[in-house]
Amino acid sequence: MMRPLETDIEEKQRALAAARAAIHRADEVYRAHIGSGIRAISGMDAISTTLTSVVQSCEEELLTAQPGGGRPAELLEKALASDVAALRRGVTQRTVYQHTVRTHAPTLAYVEGVSAEGAEIRTLDEVFDRLIVCDRKIAFVPDPEAERQQLALVIEHPGMIRYLVGIFDKSWERAAPLRHTPAEHRPPLLTDETRRAVLHLMVNGYTDETIAGRLGMSARTVATHVRKASEQLGSRSRAQLAYLIARSGILDEDPHTAAGGPRRD
Repeated sequence: MMRPLETDIEEKQRALAAARAAIHRADEVYRAHIGSGIRAISGMDAISTTLTSVVQSCEEELLTAQPGGGRPAELLEKALASDVAALRRGVTQRTVYQHTVRTHAPTLAYVEGVSAEGAEIRTLDEVFDRLIVCDRKIAFVPDPEAERQQLALVIEHPGMIRYLVGIFDKSWERAAPLRHTPAEHRPPLLTDETRRAVLHLMVNGYTDETIAGRLGMSARTVATHVRKASEQLGSRSRAQLAYLIARSGILDEDPHTAAGGPRRD
């Protein structure tokens, strides 16, 4: 009577051992190809320390995508010192911001400082994700599920880095150069292209708050752009404004040739 039970137990034990062996092999593959290439760091202090260390050890190229408008002046001051040191070591730097930084004095001061050392800065009117890549060997991206700046993913997997650099290069090609000198107070591109971005999102049904979040500006600034467009087109309502925009074709114009704006390289 016990023999069938013992036989059944032995078969289940063999199956369990085989499953454990398979999981162990899968875990080894994961750690070899994925697990060792992606890790997480949490907390603003840990993230800042890690980024500073990586930038200081950067030898050839630094790529950064910084959405969300202008950053705090104290952060830009620290970044300026670190980035200028890297540029003087021969590191090339390309950075993409959103158009809204074109009136942010601390960012313009940073741009002036790094541009003098050879960095290239461009801006976009669209939404993109934060990204930092050093020497195409290590990349930092925020965890989309975590609170802002509280958790970052450190990526060292070559395939993932190639993918991220490809995304950066496509954004770079669409971006417009930002060249700032003390004599420039309000670059022509700001009004034309930022307002075009606001109106494009408005026509597609986004609220002022959503537009502000996507373009890195305040809801009040969005409302100001909408109001000025309404005044220019003689609109009395948001719906009428959308109709007049569509009829006028202003969103179909080339944003880099209209009103003497700078052309893309």
